[in-house]
Amino acid sequence: MSVTENKKPLLQVKNLKKYFPIKKGFLQRTIGHVKAVDNISLDVYKGETFGLVGESGCGKSTTGRTILRLDRPTEGSIRFAGQDITDVKGSTLRKIRQDLQMVFQDPYASLNPKMMVGNILAEPILNFNKLPKEKIKAQVMDLLVKVGLTYDAYYKYPHEFSGGQRQRIGIARALALKPKLIIADEPVSALDVSVQSQVLNLLKRLQEEFKLTFIFIAHDLSVVKHMSDRIGVMYLGQMIEVAQGESLYREPLHPYTQALLSAIPIPDPRSRKERIVLKGDVPNPANPPTGCSFHPRCPHVMPECREKRPVLKEVRPKHQVACFLHG
Repeated sequence: MSVTENKKPLLQVKNLKKYFPIKKGFLQRTIGHVKAVDNISLDVYKGETFGLVGESGCGKSTTGRTILRLDRPTEGSIRFAGQDITDVKGSTLRKIRQDLQMVFQDPYASLNPKMMVGNILAEPILNFNKLPKEKIKAQVMDLLVKVGLTYDAYYKYPHEFSGGQRQRIGIARALALKPKLIIADEPVSALDVSVQSQVLNLLKRLQEEFKLTFIFIAHDLSVVKHMSDRIGVMYLGQMIEVAQGESLYREPLHPYTQALLSAIPIPDPRSRKERIVLKGDVPNPANPPTGCSFHPRCPHVMPECREKRPVLKEVRPKHQVACFLHG
């Protein structure tokens, strides 16, 4: 049975927008906005991995940061475990943060180089729980083992580890408070290919053990396919297609998704399909095109694409797309 059947979403994002002001002049007047996230909606269900893909700069990471309330939403609503967290502040937001954690892209920049690993992992536990030092140390040691590190890592500093080991430390820190949802922001893109599969398998094992829910952000489509139950495709701050993983890869409906999937290397030359090469560059998010944001590059553009923005809607069972080619 699919994780989405007969369940309420753990996370509900409705019409989310995140605009960054563009300022100019001595008085720093706002002359426009960069529309990093422009009216997206998504549901994430308990126990699933929701993949978020798209080109660099499409708004994937900003979406994750805004959901975690590291960035304040410009518009829209975010509900987590039935609670509206869009505008919560102070102690209420701090309490919610126990259940919402993040694994960052750069495993070195996200760790304090002046702190021992043991202290890095103990810090979130100390912030939220009044426990004896011996009990906290035991929890940290247990976390190190669970992510595939040895006890002596407790007394070392981040620079003494490889990139893959540092990412394991980042994963252990995210697990320290036993969260319900983890947003993994390109967690393997900075790692060697030989290490990537180890970290991905670790994440899948930890998901089963801790009953975790993931939002997995990446631009590597083969990695997303391996990890995700459902996948959302973003383009220029907008969600343009959402489907079950197998359905999306077997029969993508949006022209942009089709172009993305055609770029995946296939070892067997007999199975290769013709590569779809898009013309032009991604438009400026500070001045997006009218109508469908993809129309300047779309090989199937129609007159209405230039005038109206298509709405994301279900055109097949559990398959949503925002494109006038499909109703």
